[in-house]
Amino acid sequence: MADKDLEARHLETLDRDLGRFSGLELATSRVARRMAGPGIAFLFIVAAGLVAALFLGGTGDGLIVVIAAGFGAYMALNIGANDVANNMGPAVGANALTMTGAIVIAAIFESAGALIAGGDVVETISKGIIAPEGIASSDVFIWAMMAALLASALWVNLATWIGAPVSTTHAVVGGVVGAGGAAAGLGAVNWASLGTIAASWVISPVLGAMIAAGFLWFIKARIIYQDDKIAAARRWVPMLVGIMAGAFAAYLALKGLNQLFHTPLGTAALIGLCAGVATWAVMIPVIRRQSEGLENRNRSLKALFNIPLVVSAALLSFAHGANDVANAVGPLAAIVETSRHDGTNGAVVAVPLWVMVIGAFGISVGLFLFGPRLIRMVGSEITKLNPMRAYCVALSAAITVIVASWLGLPVSSTHIAVGAVFGVGFFREWDTERRLRKARVDMPDRDWLSPEERGRRKLVRRAHVSTIAAAWVVTVPASAVMSAAIFLAIRAIAG
Repeated sequence: MADKDLEARHLETLDRDLGRFSGLELATSRVARRMAGPGIAFLFIVAAGLVAALFLGGTGDGLIVVIAAGFGAYMALNIGANDVANNMGPAVGANALTMTGAIVIAAIFESAGALIAGGDVVETISKGIIAPEGIASSDVFIWAMMAALLASALWVNLATWIGAPVSTTHAVVGGVVGAGGAAAGLGAVNWASLGTIAASWVISPVLGAMIAAGFLWFIKARIIYQDDKIAAARRWVPMLVGIMAGAFAAYLALKGLNQLFHTPLGTAALIGLCAGVATWAVMIPVIRRQSEGLENRNRSLKALFNIPLVVSAALLSFAHGANDVANAVGPLAAIVETSRHDGTNGAVVAVPLWVMVIGAFGISVGLFLFGPRLIRMVGSEITKLNPMRAYCVALSAAITVIVASWLGLPVSSTHIAVGAVFGVGFFREWDTERRLRKARVDMPDRDWLSPEERGRRKLVRRAHVSTIAAAWVVTVPASAVMSAAIFLAIRAIAG
């Protein structure tokens, strides 16, 4: 009997030890998975430095450029992790694309946009934010650009970690202001340019929200609330898809392909008009075939918007890659050119192909490793999206840029897209409340939810409003302060 008790105690001890060992294995596995992304990102940064060393050979400032290439790769990773969510989030949230499909499409089109239309030139002092003549020497200029690049990357990294989509362009501008101000004094800062950037914090989301809400109202009034929804869809969906095609054709002419050939606003509008009319004519028989046999209910209408939504996400990614790759490679290209030809700070410089490749692939790698979190947040956590609502968000992004270009207003694509999502959500709240008030008048005897309960069932998550708005406002000053501190540290070390 004693032997059996002893054996039982041994088995119990063994089970506990095995349980602890299994728990340790599970914990180790989870930690390994969490560390895989940062590990791959670190390897990419190292690879970027090796590529820079390979192409620079034995130039005098080779080590500085290798370090700067690492900073540029780090910034590109963060652009992919944060900015691309604005393009893919609505399509994923509407279930028009899976997360895997969104990542693949975005990686292809972001890289294509960066490499095909990413620009042959960059203005190294961030479009007049800092007066070039204020920079004392090429060494000081290089330190300032390195500080701006690292600070903006760190800030975008932090914003991604807290779940806030921010403008990487604003982060880079803040970095240039901070480092340039520390290097040349605050008098060298073009405060008028900063004023227009600050104005875009309000202009971009408000315009995006208004245009998205306007299109959602049109879809509801002309299609969803009609007795014969299918007949209404056959009439209006081809026109809506044509508007989207025209808007994106003009958008790409203005923003995506402008680096290949200059396109005036009038020419871009004409291109958009031709594309829109052609697409409208083509889509009439297509929508008629797609709508055959559909039930007369809202859910049936969603299928008609899926393909336009996927195409819009791809085109947004192409235009984003063409434009925002400069946020990663612009300062890096300036450093490379300055190290090769002493004293070119402030000039317009060529971007080497290997620099563009680092930016293009960095965006794709960052999207693959860290993008899904913000894609989910933009696509489903702010407000619930379906293909029709997501269509309004995507269309708003293109039209707002065109309207802003026409009016000469500064806008941020990040702020536009997120503002459009909020606009759709707040419009749904208003429309639901309006219909509820009407129903209460028509059916006064029915039991209705109390105002308190309706307040708890808001269609837009208020917590995201405050978090994102705060991140937008803080982006420029935060990256500026970080950049100034990094510049002063670099100058002290380089002595």
